[in-house]
Amino acid sequence: MTRAWFDISAGVAGDMLLGSLIDAGVSLDKIQKVLDELIPNSVRFSQATVNRGGQRSVKITVERLAEDPPHRSWASIRKLLSESTIPEATREMALKVFARLAEAEGHVHGVSPDEVHFHEVGALDSIADVVGVCEGLRLLGVSEVSASQVALGSGRILAAHGNIPVPAPAVAQLALGWPSSAGPSGEGWHSHDGHSHDHSHDEHESHEHTHSHGSHTHSHHHDLPHDEPAPVTTPGAVGELATPTGLAVIRALAECCEKLPLMTTSAIGIGAGGKDFAGHPNVVRVLIGETFQAAQSEQVTELAANVDDQNPQLWPGIMDALFDAGALDAWLTPILMKKGRPAHTVHALCRPADAEAISDVLLSQTSTLGVRFNQLERFVLDRSWHDVEVGGQEISVKVASRAGQILHATPEFESLAEAARKSGKTQAEMVQLAQASIVEAGLVAGNPVPESK
Repeated sequence: MTRAWFDISAGVAGDMLLGSLIDAGVSLDKIQKVLDELIPNSVRFSQATVNRGGQRSVKITVERLAEDPPHRSWASIRKLLSESTIPEATREMALKVFARLAEAEGHVHGVSPDEVHFHEVGALDSIADVVGVCEGLRLLGVSEVSASQVALGSGRILAAHGNIPVPAPAVAQLALGWPSSAGPSGEGWHSHDGHSHDHSHDEHESHEHTHSHGSHTHSHHHDLPHDEPAPVTTPGAVGELATPTGLAVIRALAECCEKLPLMTTSAIGIGAGGKDFAGHPNVVRVLIGETFQAAQSEQVTELAANVDDQNPQLWPGIMDALFDAGALDAWLTPILMKKGRPAHTVHALCRPADAEAISDVLLSQTSTLGVRFNQLERFVLDRSWHDVEVGGQEISVKVASRAGQILHATPEFESLAEAARKSGKTQAEMVQLAQASIVEAGLVAGNPVPESK
């Protein structure tokens, strides 16, 4: 699977995401073609190579061609995208992003998402960024998206509703459930001119997309020229590091927040924000590559207890009780406790939902006074069961696989022991015969997993 992993630990904005994809190899002319198909004669993209914190990066600029573009609501944008002939994958991703953005804006202003209206400038720029990013992902063949934690910024800014704290309301709403911080290295970064500034990643994007106006919600810019950043009103604070459009793209398209995943990287792109800070590169990075996993992973709980006064004859029954309660595995470890007393540590591995039941078994059926536990993550292979005939008897075989390909196959011992008893053969003989039958059945490493009966 081709994955795009975005490093948004220094913040995120729509033009920065697009710049990273262009730098990773996407043709800006192809992006332009899709926008021309969607809204003819509306915007023109341009790109430039710039330096951000000593790092080369690509800055995308959107020039508006229409002198008096219309206000657009989420409903009208949805209709525009739904009826367009742009690539289906691009259209579907863009619809998800705008739905997420409208939902956040509507919640902030207490209106239905369909009532959210974007200012004519903000609508064009948001459409250009969102559709551009979605088309870029499609052109790169990306099927999975994930991202790092996000930097939101700090301080207060002068926005449409006056002096407001960072993150702005829509950004805070979009950040719900996503790991976030004020910034990559703390408070108080400064731009190279020695003055504290708003980050203004997306110079053509409103810092607070909407404001209430009658029964609708309209995007509104500050009382400044459109390409000027919002003033930071907190001395020494960085201002905004994440814009609503940029964060909406991540929340709508990214499957999870994660550190750089296990992948073979084939391309790297770096997209620039509008300001150059001395303290950190003002960029979004994207890594494109093929993902692979040693196995599936899952969360498990390990419970353990030290027992030094247990009748050893009871252990087999206790182990059975642990498995009956949902243990995935259970085992005993001989230990020496204080004063040289021999004892055992009893361990049980289970899914988190079964931890309480497992703990009850340990507390009620052993002499321990307490149970400790750890939350762990384990990698597991896919498993399936198949029957093979061995000496006239059927034996169950456990097949371990990954991505539909067999890694190894092992006869289930109780099944093998029962077959040995019925056939009059020794267990050692049945093991040899079983291995031959497993090979004859094609249950060998490298072969596809057959359908289970």
